[in-house]
Amino acid sequence: MTRLAQAIAVAVSATLAGCSSHAPQTEATHTPNIAARAKQKPIWLTEKPTPVAPQDIWERMRQGFQLQEGLGVNPRIEQQRLWFASNPSFLENAGERGSLYIHYIVERLEERNMPLELALLPVIESAYNPMAYSRADAVGLWQFIPSTGRYFNLRQTRFYDGRRDITASTTAAMDYLTRLHDMFNGDWLLALAAYNAGEGTVSRAIERNEKLGLPTDYWNLPLPAETQAYVPKLLALSQVVLAPEAYGVNLNPIANEPYFQVVEINQRMDLSKVAAVANIDEDELFQLNPAFKQRTTIDGPQHLLVPTSKAQLLTASLQTMRPDELISPRSLKPVFEGADPSEVAQLKRAYRVKRGDNLGSIAKANKVEVKDLQRWNKLTGKNLKVGQTLVMQDNTKRAPARKSGRVNTVVAANTKSKGKEESKQQTRYKVKRGDTLYVVAKRFNVEMQHLKRWNPGAGKALKPGQMLTVYQPH
Repeated sequence: MTRLAQAIAVAVSATLAGCSSHAPQTEATHTPNIAARAKQKPIWLTEKPTPVAPQDIWERMRQGFQLQEGLGVNPRIEQQRLWFASNPSFLENAGERGSLYIHYIVERLEERNMPLELALLPVIESAYNPMAYSRADAVGLWQFIPSTGRYFNLRQTRFYDGRRDITASTTAAMDYLTRLHDMFNGDWLLALAAYNAGEGTVSRAIERNEKLGLPTDYWNLPLPAETQAYVPKLLALSQVVLAPEAYGVNLNPIANEPYFQVVEINQRMDLSKVAAVANIDEDELFQLNPAFKQRTTIDGPQHLLVPTSKAQLLTASLQTMRPDELISPRSLKPVFEGADPSEVAQLKRAYRVKRGDNLGSIAKANKVEVKDLQRWNKLTGKNLKVGQTLVMQDNTKRAPARKSGRVNTVVAANTKSKGKEESKQQTRYKVKRGDTLYVVAKRFNVEMQHLKRWNPGAGKALKPGQMLTVYQPH
């Protein structure tokens, strides 16, 4: 027993000695590893790269599409997609017209978390023409009929039609679509069908299918033919926008930035005067403010939409101008007061001096002499002011100089002389649905004033099928 106890004591002592000898070694072995780990920077697995904002509004729209999932192969959509692929100019032209408005509409849709496919709805409704008018008396980008427009606070008077107002009608359309979306339990396809045919028509179609035990989704409802094609058109158009090259469509890039800015006003103004003050093309200004039917800010909101690049200039100018400087005369009688009748007969229309103009450039552009410009306008020198109007006469019938009297304004593009057009190629353009002088001028990269001069009888309201003359460099 004594020997056994001694043996156990020796074994325990050896074990304790072993543990004691290994403890410092273990500590020394692991300490450097701990220090090395402490120096390492933490890796955040949840960190995501900051998304880069698209430069093109089309790409921004694509990122916000919400209606494409679960569509599968649908012959009604394919039929509409084939039409867009066979008529690429329809979307191209609508996109060109809509370039003034699309960014604004996309931003408003994003604020409400609505599908960005809805930014294409004005393509279906009006080809993005704010002046569009239907047989049902629907007007504007979003095609509101009078009663629905009034319900959504779009006033309609002799001077102002809120259905044409870009911002007001967009708000009304989104309010209406949101209401329909809620009414049909969050189903956007049914909401769109109701936007076209009315909520009553869609509700009755749903009730009919319920009674017959049939599906009540959009694709199975017995709706009018126009409404059966309406939603597939929008979905097909969205798919073409997703991959335009695949369908032979050339969508010109549209900058992902605001095209226009709101400028507050506190008095009546004529858009032609505003355009001259801010050096804005008059037709472009009207395209942004089409609700003012008489091109005068009467009965409408106390603000104007102007190109962003010109907003600061207009704001500064309005602070220094008298109210009477922003209202055009309604009669030409004062313009011709004191003028010789033989000269009055040859006057054409008013030419307003623009920034950068001088007598030499104006005379050269209209194939007249500087001395004639001075004589017609009683100018003793060559200094001109922006906004000043000049008298221009047909140089094929020179009138003798008057000894007395004064012609204060008016103007004249020389429509009978060929001028610079002799060295340019003449093109005949057939007006399409939704075209305006501004759109045609932009398409051919020519000045609005030149297009008007080449087509003196065209008028401001173009008609489909109408032929226009355009001169372009060889």
